[in-house]
Amino acid sequence: MLQQNVPKLDAREQHFWIPGPRPGLKLFLRHLPPRVRVEQPRPVLYVHGGTFPSGLSIAHRFDGYSWRDALCAAGFDVWGFDFCGFGFSDRYPEMHEPSDQHPSLCRAPDAAKQVSCAAKFILEHHAVSRLSIIAHSWGSMPASHFAGSHQALVARLVLFGPIARRPPRRYETPPAPPAWRIVTLQDQWDRFVEDVPANVPPVLSREHFDEWGERYLDSDPESRGHNPVGVKIPTGPFTDILHTWHGRLAYEPSLVKAPIAIIRGEWDGLIPDSDARWLFDAFSASPEKRDVKISRATHLMHLEAMRFALYRESISFLCADDQEAPTPA
Repeated sequence: MLQQNVPKLDAREQHFWIPGPRPGLKLFLRHLPPRVRVEQPRPVLYVHGGTFPSGLSIAHRFDGYSWRDALCAAGFDVWGFDFCGFGFSDRYPEMHEPSDQHPSLCRAPDAAKQVSCAAKFILEHHAVSRLSIIAHSWGSMPASHFAGSHQALVARLVLFGPIARRPPRRYETPPAPPAWRIVTLQDQWDRFVEDVPANVPPVLSREHFDEWGERYLDSDPESRGHNPVGVKIPTGPFTDILHTWHGRLAYEPSLVKAPIAIIRGEWDGLIPDSDARWLFDAFSASPEKRDVKISRATHLMHLEAMRFALYRESISFLCADDQEAPTPA
């Protein structure tokens, strides 16, 4: 079990393991309260993307400061959780078997049930009726699936770098991947640099990446013994993305009734303008929507030079009241 010896990323951080939807598998949650206690808790749940967990995303500190710190300073109780197969949540038993003996693990419907377990625990913990959600990349699918099926529980939804449906491809079926795969540090570095145009300053320093990379390897206790050295993760997120790009999105956007902000980077190759336009329109029941594009940012903007713009845009939206101001008497 992974319930022991999990390092705290902040002295005030609290750790929880809760039952997941699959019997016998537990989910890991980390919570950081605001430094100044507010009258009414405002919980925010972070839903990570397809290759690295919460401790390496919203809670990771570059030069001593993280997105989570910014949210806490704005008065939010910030929660992150790891999907099964990631970080400090339990591993699927199938991940201990050859990868070609099982289908993809952690597909969006399963992941949405995990989001539901985490969200309901948080709501009960704070004794409140609603929470907001921030979701990255593939994480936008289970998060939006949950928001659509539990409309009364979601106050606001921030999707950054979300994956959008593309038109079906005739005579083409996405390949069936194995149950799990290993992601190396080189794989991650390539993701950070592949969308940055040539002859422009880098958006992530090698020094910052090397620090992050060691902690990435630490997220899998067996990573340094794999061949190649890297982190073993479920392939469900990759499968969901491929299916989405073949015309089959894992949730129905029109069921989501919470205010929504789509935040993306200027150089995000996974959500071009056409995808963002489709997704914005598909959230037809949302009463308030924003589509924000941040310059000099890629799909991994929360770990890049423009991350502070992401912090500000997300906090502004989560704190906003977009209703029309009353006319002065």
